Amino acid sequence: MTASIRPIIFVIGTLIIVLSAAMIVPFLLDLHDGRGDSARAFLSTGFIGIVAGSVMAMASRGDNSNLSVRAGFILTAGSWAVLALWAAIPMRYSGIGLDWTDAIFESMSGLTTTGATVITGLDTQPRGLLMWRAILQWIGGIGIIVTAMAVWPLLGVGGMQLFRLESSDNSEKILPRAAQIAAAIAALYLGLTILCALCYSAVGLSTFDSIAHAMTTIATGGYSTRDASIGAFLDEGGDLVALVFMIVAALPFVAWLVALRGRPSALWRDPQVRGFLTLVVAATVILTVLLMATGAHGNESAWRFAAVNAVSVITGTGYATADFNAWGPIAQASLFALMFAGGCAGSTTCSVKIFRYQIAILAIRRHLVSLVHPNAITPMRYGNQVVSQQTVYSVLGFLFAFILIFIVSAIILNAMGLDTVTALSGAATSLANVGPGLGPMIGPAGTFQPLPDPAKWVMTANMLIGRLEVITVLVFLTPRFWKS
Repeated sequence: MTASIRPIIFVIGTLIIVLSAAMIVPFLLDLHDGRGDSARAFLSTGFIGIVAGSVMAMASRGDNSNLSVRAGFILTAGSWAVLALWAAIPMRYSGIGLDWTDAIFESMSGLTTTGATVITGLDTQPRGLLMWRAILQWIGGIGIIVTAMAVWPLLGVGGMQLFRLESSDNSEKILPRAAQIAAAIAALYLGLTILCALCYSAVGLSTFDSIAHAMTTIATGGYSTRDASIGAFLDEGGDLVALVFMIVAALPFVAWLVALRGRPSALWRDPQVRGFLTLVVAATVILTVLLMATGAHGNESAWRFAAVNAVSVITGTGYATADFNAWGPIAQASLFALMFAGGCAGSTTCSVKIFRYQIAILAIRRHLVSLVHPNAITPMRYGNQVVSQQTVYSVLGFLFAFILIFIVSAIILNAMGLDTVTALSGAATSLANVGPGLGPMIGPAGTFQPLPDPAKWVMTANMLIGRLEVITVLVFLTPRFWKS
């Protein structure tokens, strides 16, 4: 086994062990509830995964401290794809009628924290299966934070160089540094999940619902145990708990760590935090005015429906408290645009992310200044950092690739027979990892189950591409990447 492949096999094997060990939770739940098919699926898949992962890890153990840039790309994309496929196995054999297309769609949606679902009748599904969906999103949430903060800056993906946490060469010491960052973030991530679960429990949710929703809220994933999503807990105030913790999870976790260590100003000094909070307030105000004008939910509760659904879409959580297809075309268009927003880098959120828009605006401003003053030297600053030309190119390249994939996938979905609204929103919500789309089929009141299988595969690919920041997957299509 070559030195370049060994760390990839080792990490993937280790991740399979972790994922398989987590299957003990849904197994015990379904065993307790007498759901034999589902319990056996989780037990057998978990056992095989632990054995197979152990063999992979032991066969590739050794000095895995060095990881090249090329291996970093392969490890990032390969681990997410393999874990999604492995997580789909118990879903396929859980006895609820999912074929392989639906099972892989559901597991990919879970692991990428997209939240789009093909499962109907959630209120009566096995509790183990529902908890498994929540576990997948929780694992995907912390996984994306570590990847975004420890690996992508070293790979130069989509402008993430701004958030580089070490000064080592790009070809060395990715894994040890990732482990150090993961240790601090994991403690905060777990602590927030526990706090969120306690808050859900305090407003009246059951222990099961509190834990499941806490995991998917902090992961900004949006999988629920109810068909009505978080809207099933309006009377208890569960939507307000979700609102607070969706915002918390959308802020940079490293900034949270700094703030908790005695420097709370670190959060507000971050330009992307200010930009995100400004967008949240603006979107809430606009939607509140629209709802009050239409009288959809009454003037007193209009802000509540507007805030929860706006933040859910912006952060890509995918919770819903109402069918916003009934809010009118302006509100629908606003929510469609918000799908492309995202939260902060280093959070569990998805989509384009605020900092990329800010960098693009700064780049445009600098270009306009250079037209008027061609000899002027105007370094571009983002917060306290000077933005390099390479970072600008990475951001603009990401934006171009994101828009291009959205357009191409929307055209493909439309060519498969989907109506224009479903095709556009389906492409957007899957690529931006948001969850529900627009229209009666895939909107908040529907599911993705009625879609043809080819359309589900397009959206499954979109989920992976979008969650891995687009460039991480597209780089495999370049011949130069595969040259020695």
